[in-house]
Amino acid sequence: MTSALPTDARAHIAELLSRALESVAPEAVGVSIVLEHPKLAQHGDYACNVALQLAKSLKCAPRDIAVRLIAALPASPCLEKAEIAGAGFINLFLKRSFKQSIVNQILGLRQAYGQNNLGANKKIQIEFVSANPTGPLHVGHGRGAAFGASLANVLAAAGFDVAREYYVNDAGRQMDILALSTWLRYLEIAGETAPFPPNAYQGEYVRDMARQIFAAHERHYVRPVTQVLAGVPDVAADAEAHLDALIANAKKLLGGDYEYIHGHALNEQLADCRDDLTEFGVGFDHWFSERTLYDSGLVERAVAKLEEHGHVYLQDGARWFRSSHFGDEKDRVVQRENGQYTYFASDIAYHLNKFERGFDLIIDVWGADHHGYIPRVEGALEALGLDKKRLTVALVQFAVLYRNGQKVSMSTRSGEFVTLRELRREVGNDAARFFYVLRKGDQHLDFDLDLAKSQSNENPVYYIQYAHARVCSVLEQWGGDPATLATVDPSALASEHELLLLQRLIEYPEVLVVAVRDLAPHVIAFFLKDLAGEFHSYYNSTRVLVDDEPVRLARLALVTAVRQTLHNGLMLLGVSAPEKM
Repeated sequence: MTSALPTDARAHIAELLSRALESVAPEAVGVSIVLEHPKLAQHGDYACNVALQLAKSLKCAPRDIAVRLIAALPASPCLEKAEIAGAGFINLFLKRSFKQSIVNQILGLRQAYGQNNLGANKKIQIEFVSANPTGPLHVGHGRGAAFGASLANVLAAAGFDVAREYYVNDAGRQMDILALSTWLRYLEIAGETAPFPPNAYQGEYVRDMARQIFAAHERHYVRPVTQVLAGVPDVAADAEAHLDALIANAKKLLGGDYEYIHGHALNEQLADCRDDLTEFGVGFDHWFSERTLYDSGLVERAVAKLEEHGHVYLQDGARWFRSSHFGDEKDRVVQRENGQYTYFASDIAYHLNKFERGFDLIIDVWGADHHGYIPRVEGALEALGLDKKRLTVALVQFAVLYRNGQKVSMSTRSGEFVTLRELRREVGNDAARFFYVLRKGDQHLDFDLDLAKSQSNENPVYYIQYAHARVCSVLEQWGGDPATLATVDPSALASEHELLLLQRLIEYPEVLVVAVRDLAPHVIAFFLKDLAGEFHSYYNSTRVLVDDEPVRLARLALVTAVRQTLHNGLMLLGVSAPEKM
């Protein structure tokens, strides 16, 4: 009986109104039907302002349009009635029997409840984290990891064929700085101490890598410090030129051995990053090496293709992309006068590669400080003759960590940062994953350690998990088989509390649609908080295990449906659903 009922009530009601609109005003077909939840229950379960939207174009009073729309609404197993309110709002009321039936739907669908086929199996790639492998991941990177992983889960639940990717920046200057930093610490261990640049990588992990190299190879990579410093400009005059000269000397003095130092540092940090993310519940289908873009000739090919289309010009010996012709604030260098390609050139090649791999949609998750980078990447795609609309960039603000009310520094080169691993050990994976997605990705986030560790109702992840565990405790006291509750008659669920809880459960598929549409996993976190709140209120005011068997079974089915919905939402966010707390 319940299988024929819609699982997304909002979408169903919107479809009814669209069909009514087709009958009443065919010329207005295609107008967006927006449904809101009224603040007061007496105003219905949904409210729609489409009659007010159409008044001007149809040259008709909104209330008259609303009357005609209501009269044209098709029959529905969900809709009880529709009423006109105010200037022409349409308030819509769901049938009580439909609300009650959601319990059977949830218990029948289980993990599939809320899922949809919006994606229609389209191939979508989401690239996230992609931090330079120059040191441990810090708490700022953790937000991008939690956001990206949750968004990927949401998209998969909406029927997309999702590929998760990490872009490894293993070809740039930052990796050279890390290799130099490691080598200089190695020389210190060997007794050849050179002044350590203040803008090199300072963390203890650099010394650890140097010790590993010395333990394995002893003095094999030692070179005289006088040669290391030969021709190097004074650090006080130009710190970055000082660093570049040291890197150049390291490459010259080590020759082929430089690749070993570089590779050791890269592999150590990449392995640490993989382990950290795996422990955090964040996995990737592909780790894409920036170096392969150069080795395969794709960077050269991408720049040549831009040049063929007339979008590259020579100036002062360098090649410039005319990105100002495509909405960027100025043109950008793609190949320097020394022949080296810029990071932007490899980024153009990387995105060309994504398109050539045949993804229907591509999502890049970037730090909010990369906002200005979007127009030049989109411009490059357009210049290459590719559809830039297939690329979406989701911006994520770095989280700011507070311990005892004090902001914690997170500078990677200085070594004064809190790692993601340290954060996870302090507050736990669940609190970290949930707190990171508690705000819209592009909004500032202060991460309150004290709150994340507290076992109180003020801690949202604790509050939600406690609701799940509470239901498990009730089912344990009952002692029956929860699987049998899927076919229970839910008609005894008639109190105001129960109807509110049922309405909240009905909203879950709608929330998932919004999360997909807006690339916004935080709306699931908000929903789970609200659902847990409704449940705790119900639990504190209503006995579940009453003597009356039909009522007892109906209430058991209701709270089990709450448990299943909490579980489904928590899984999308990468948070566990404990049975005991």
